[in-house]
Amino acid sequence: MSASSWYPAENGATLGQSGSEQGVIVHDEEHAFGARITLERDTTVAPFAITCGIYGWMLHTRWFGEQAEAERQYAQMKAVLGALLEGAEETAETDGGSRVLYDGIEQFVKIFP
Repeated sequence: MSASSWYPAENGATLGQSGSEQGVIVHDEEHAFGARITLERDTTVAPFAITCGIYGWMLHTRWFGEQAEAERQYAQMKAVLGALLEGAEETAETDGGSRVLYDGIEQFVKIFP
C-alpha cells in the first residue's frame, strides 16, 4: 500500500466540524490498516493541534503555534504512521505485527513528542 491507503475520514463529513481538541477540523484522514490523523485549528490549548492514533494501540496529540509548522508535521506524521502500519502488516504472518507496532510506536513518540 502507499499514500493512497489514506482516505478522508467519514467521507470528508468531519471537515469544518469540532474535533477532539475543540477546534475546527482542517484535515481528517484514516488509513486502511487502522489509524487516523486529524489537524484542527483554533483549539482550546493552542492555535493548532494534531491528534493521531492507531486503533487499539495508541493516541497521541501535539500542539502548534503556526499553521505552516502544523501542516508540515501533519504530512510527516502521516507518512511515518502509514509506514509503521504497512510494516506491521508485512510481518503479521510471523508475529502478528505486534513487535513492529510496539517498537514503531515508541520511535514515533520520540520523533514526534
